[in-house]
Amino acid sequence: MANEFEVELDNDVKLEEPKKYKVFLLNDDYSTMDFVIDVLIKVFRKSQDEATKIMLNIHNKGKELCGVYTHEIASTKVAQVKVLAREKGFPLKAVMEEE
Repeated sequence: MANEFEVELDNDVKLEEPKKYKVFLLNDDYSTMDFVIDVLIKVFRKSQDEATKIMLNIHNKGKELCGVYTHEIASTKVAQVKVLAREKGFPLKAVMEEE
């Protein structure tokens, strides 16, 4: 004796892309340029050349985009920057904004 179940599936399921978030590094007067470049390479996987360009934009413009990610990844990157900055004694800050 087997029990039979009938399941009705909703064919109108809509899938949406997850929201994306931009992660920016903010300029400060204390974090060294070398440290910012190291963070960009380690956390954001930038090449040496990309990291240098982004670091100069942060220095000159006050902030610069480092990447666009899902919420979980963006918040992880912000937290990684915070941990690295604290370890080295710098006030470098990363923020995320909804795209």
